[in-house]
Amino acid sequence: MFALPDSWVWDFWFADDGEQYHLFFLYASRALHDPDARHYRASIGHAVSTDLTDWTRVQDALVRADAPAFDDLATWTGSVVRHPDGTWFLFYTGSTRAPGGKNIQRIGHATSRDLMTWHRSDTSPLGADPRWYETLQQEQWHDEAFRDPWVFADPAGDGWHMLITARAPRGPAFERGVVGHAVSADLRHWEVRPPLSAPAARGFGQLEVTQTEIVDGRPVLLFSCLAEHASQQRRATGTRGGIWAAPAQSLLGPFDIDAAEQVTDDRFYSGKLIRRRADDRWILMAFHHTGPDNAFVGSISDPMPVAWDGRRLTIDTPAQTPVLPADCAPAPTGA
Repeated sequence: MFALPDSWVWDFWFADDGEQYHLFFLYASRALHDPDARHYRASIGHAVSTDLTDWTRVQDALVRADAPAFDDLATWTGSVVRHPDGTWFLFYTGSTRAPGGKNIQRIGHATSRDLMTWHRSDTSPLGADPRWYETLQQEQWHDEAFRDPWVFADPAGDGWHMLITARAPRGPAFERGVVGHAVSADLRHWEVRPPLSAPAARGFGQLEVTQTEIVDGRPVLLFSCLAEHASQQRRATGTRGGIWAAPAQSLLGPFDIDAAEQVTDDRFYSGKLIRRRADDRWILMAFHHTGPDNAFVGSISDPMPVAWDGRRLTIDTPAQTPVLPADCAPAPTGA
């Protein structure tokens, strides 16, 4: 597992350069004492591995900007892709404080030639379009949700797509979570489009850290949500939340959020699928969220192979028990 003895580690994403896997992760100091305080102290760290198990920490990728800026409160979850010209693009969530203390989220990007040194773009960040997405003015949620960009190439070769954690402007508050959508021809300039899913009675207030992949020939939408942010129908089942998988007709949907099934409970969160080069198998990694004492853990799991069980995506090995970082060897530090 990947753990830092002095910091909590949570949401993360990957880049694969063909020789090394690059892990980009959110982290914040345990000196805050309260793990809920980590969100507004988050930086984007970076580690590398050849096997997705043994990681070496390298220099950080990004920290929050000086005010005033769209990311002057925090830098949050994102994704990394490579442009055909060889440039790496890191898309990330920037948060800034709105009057009244709530935060507004927008999406920006940074670029790199080597995955190590990143430079912020000066293009305008992408924000929620009120034609299709909820904004703070509606006073229905604790923030203006427009975050967690998942970027991938169009399957037909027509540019790029971005999936976004967003909320619809109508419907019960805990059913408004939707898969936001934006498109680009060049990764630098983006157009917000209507969402790729609709609010659902058996839905969620937010679909966090979305990812869409074709696993063993079947398209699937992966996302995370805890019970406290799920719809009344979901909470009535006794779920604690965790990582979910929803059926999809393609990488761009339609996505059946009503039919989403849990992949894990809340011991794990922010799951990411990646194809392991060593055996060409899809594996899931996630951060350890809730420990045996119900306390927040804050470390990243080892790889867990996944498989289809009927209509459900399941972990193909026994679930790991989260281990507090104090019981783990710290991640080595590289140059």
